[in-house]
Amino acid sequence: MANTILVGAQWGDEGKGKIIDVLTETADVVVRTQGGNNAGHTVYLGPKKYVLHLIPSGILRKGKMCIIGNGVVVDPIGLVAEIDTLKKQGVTVKDLFISESAHLVLPYHRELDSQREILKGKNKIGTTKRGIGPAYGDKAARTGLRMIDLINPERFEGLLRAKIKENNEILKAFGAKPLSFAKIHAEYREAGRRLKPFVTNTVVLLHKATSRGADILFEGAQGTFLDIDHGSYPFVTSSNTTAGGACTGSGVAPNKMDRVMGVMKAYTTRVGEGPLPTENAEIADMLHAMGREFGATTGRARRCGWFDAVATRYSAIINGIDELAVTNLDGLDTLDTIKVCIGYRAGSAKLDYVPADIEVLAMCQPIYAEFPGWKTDTSKCRKWKQLPPKARSYLKAIAELTGAKLKIASVGPAREQTIFV
Repeated sequence: MANTILVGAQWGDEGKGKIIDVLTETADVVVRTQGGNNAGHTVYLGPKKYVLHLIPSGILRKGKMCIIGNGVVVDPIGLVAEIDTLKKQGVTVKDLFISESAHLVLPYHRELDSQREILKGKNKIGTTKRGIGPAYGDKAARTGLRMIDLINPERFEGLLRAKIKENNEILKAFGAKPLSFAKIHAEYREAGRRLKPFVTNTVVLLHKATSRGADILFEGAQGTFLDIDHGSYPFVTSSNTTAGGACTGSGVAPNKMDRVMGVMKAYTTRVGEGPLPTENAEIADMLHAMGREFGATTGRARRCGWFDAVATRYSAIINGIDELAVTNLDGLDTLDTIKVCIGYRAGSAKLDYVPADIEVLAMCQPIYAEFPGWKTDTSKCRKWKQLPPKARSYLKAIAELTGAKLKIASVGPAREQTIFV
């Protein structure tokens, strides 16, 4: 498989968890490189459903080394709960390693996240309120606490006391209740005790893996247009969700990477606020009625629209996408006609790229091409030739419009519902 970076090519929630699980079969190491427990990767194994937030999806396959990289922000309480949940589901959490340099998400981060969203009112970003943004803010301000601090009890006590004192003053200004140092310290000290056996220098670990020729899969969270630099700012997350984030978030050099795979749905979705040019109430109602498109982390109904080739083409440029995995093709099985956005119109201007100006993006109207629907159940297809000709034509068209080679088509959440092209 070689070293593969897997990224979301849209606004997140593209079904990366399943594709990661499929690719992990031929991988030796799986590395989560950014984000926090605001992300959710869902994997179905037979009748069982697993929702992972921080732990790489490779944990569901025996003998795979799973690493939480330095670019991730870790909620220790959430991570311990995730480990315990997996154990209850019969999953052995053994080959897990956490970067000693990964920053911590603490209760004051969550409270600040919530208070800032309240203050924004109708201009809110639509965060999960998990404290991810404020945790990355502390990291950039060089005031954050890290895993290496958490597993050193004496050091952690002093650092935590100072941070809670500082943040209680900020929360006071918001009109929020102060946080209890004693309660938080007791909970996080216990979490540190539980997590200490997993904490190590993961850069060294990954260097050794690359030196012995191991195949490494770099697992991204969220999607390209939630990237802090290249996304629909300010309606973005707080980390680099694009391919470059895999290098900085793991400590593995760019010249060790062999390919980038982009995951995208056969249509478009997003959770949270911000422009979504192809948003369409009719397709959203259809997908929600099918029980689809609800967030793995929050349970919120996702906003849905037609496939946006302008966005995915821009994503392919930013990430250097070599291969594509298209998911949820079966979600379109009942449609007579399927629309694809091939350009934007903003006033009198025609655009073939995603504008950085959020006000311009908000006024963009999609220019559509239409494709005939196949009106056939694709969920039982297992080979490329078993797909209806019109479905194959649609997949080829959106791959060509995106500018990358089609590698995988997914027609359902199960491992076996995967077609290699």
